[in-house]
Amino acid sequence: MTAALAVERPATATPSRGPRGLVWAMLRLHRWALWCWALLVAVGAGALLWAWGPGAAAAWAEYYEMACDTVTPGDLACDYTGAAYARYDSVVGTAAALIGIVPFLTAAWAGGALIGRELESGTAQLAWTQSVCPARWLAAKLAVPAALLVSGTLVLTLLHHMLWSADGALRQVNSSRHWYAGTTFEANGTLATAYVLLGLAVGVLAGLLQRRALAALGTAVVGLAILTAALRALRPHLWPVETLTGKRGYPEWTGMVVGDGALTSTGARVPDPHCDTAKCYADHDVVGYYRDYHPSSHFWPLQLVETGIALAVAGLAVLAAFALLRRRTGAAV
Repeated sequence: MTAALAVERPATATPSRGPRGLVWAMLRLHRWALWCWALLVAVGAGALLWAWGPGAAAAWAEYYEMACDTVTPGDLACDYTGAAYARYDSVVGTAAALIGIVPFLTAAWAGGALIGRELESGTAQLAWTQSVCPARWLAAKLAVPAALLVSGTLVLTLLHHMLWSADGALRQVNSSRHWYAGTTFEANGTLATAYVLLGLAVGVLAGLLQRRALAALGTAVVGLAILTAALRALRPHLWPVETLTGKRGYPEWTGMVVGDGALTSTGARVPDPHCDTAKCYADHDVVGYYRDYHPSSHFWPLQLVETGIALAVAGLAVLAAFALLRRRTGAAV
């Protein structure tokens, strides 16, 4: 009988876990930033839910307790500024401001810790000598934070929009928080998410440019501040305005005012001469007044156009980051 010979078979190669390993290593390295982000989202969501439920209910109860609902509209006999509404308004304002500051926190973290610190300490160069090429390293640095940031920001903006849709009557009786106000406008739609992605892209590009943590942090924050200031200044001009005219005095309006002034008999627009007599009107040939403004129906057109511009700028920053990395690492990319 021939003894069966045991043939030793080569061990099956273990499938590469490169992308998963890179993602896991990055999450472990920046776990404190991940926990801070989760905490920020939880605090913001809790504040918005409180304002939507108990906060609004307490403000309405106080409003009725002060008998403000029985006062004739326009009568100042009931100046509703109670403590319950003050708490409600403070929480809503803080939550909106929190959403507004996230892009700057993202830019500072991306420039200082995500990219700048690793280039300064040599951690990135060490990773490039292993199985991770520079392009895949940078792609992971962008994709993983982007997914987490977008998810959390969407939760906050959806809750803010839910609150905004529910408390219209409460805002009306207090004449507070207009739809076009800076933090409210940005937190109430897609723009907050676009600005977060812009902050991430600017931070990554700043980190690659500076290659030092502290310098990259400062460059990222200043760069993002300049970009957002330019976009906010451009905002009123991103969509055609509507115009109202009046014979004696400015017409009533509700919305974002872009420009106003006086009208002459030829239809020309001139600065307001602040006339209060017929002779003054005749001397300046003023026959009426105009006001250019955006009504509330322009919210989404303005929001989506600015979102598109912010995402386009973020895309250009990402392309610049990959081009800079390719130039510095050569064929390794």
